[in-house]
Amino acid sequence: MKPAALGIRMHSGWGVLVAVTSSGEIVDRRRIVVIADDIAGGKQPFHHAERIGLPKAEKYLADYTKQTDELARKAIAEAITELEAKGFNIKAAAIVLASGHTLPPLPQILAAHPLIHTAEGELFRDSIRRACESLRIPVMGCRERDLKDGKELPAPVIQTIANAGKSLGPPWTADHKSAAAAACLALKKTGD
Repeated sequence: MKPAALGIRMHSGWGVLVAVTSSGEIVDRRRIVVIADDIAGGKQPFHHAERIGLPKAEKYLADYTKQTDELARKAIAEAITELEAKGFNIKAAAIVLASGHTLPPLPQILAAHPLIHTAEGELFRDSIRRACESLRIPVMGCRERDLKDGKELPAPVIQTIANAGKSLGPPWTADHKSAAAAACLALKKTGD
């Protein structure tokens, strides 16, 4: 089986997953969803937690996270199964990260609207991390701004990723490119 890695760029409740080989060849791309349509709070769990108040927020967020973890695991497992059927062995995964600041305790998060947004992003990225770990896939984080400088990947790989949209067709957005670069970096770190 040919080694490959997953790169994931998350948004609120959904993300872009791209699978690549070490040369930067895109072998899969898909949209993954990690929230149920009927989940309380929708794509904004910390906004909902703010509205229901601190006493109920911790239990609500724990239940919400359990559901997103299950859906994330299902989405990642489905991608891996399909890639294995095509002859690819997933060696690693990389999650595109934001700034990487550590969040304060929940009362402080709910008291500051910018932290609510940051916490939501972290929640979805953490669900993907836990999903990969539960599937025994080594997972790393790559800050988005570090991916943009292109210093850690060979120029031909960067060029392959940049031009992939021409052969793949749409969509091939900045999210896809970041996820692909992160996946290449993860695969490079495995030695494959």
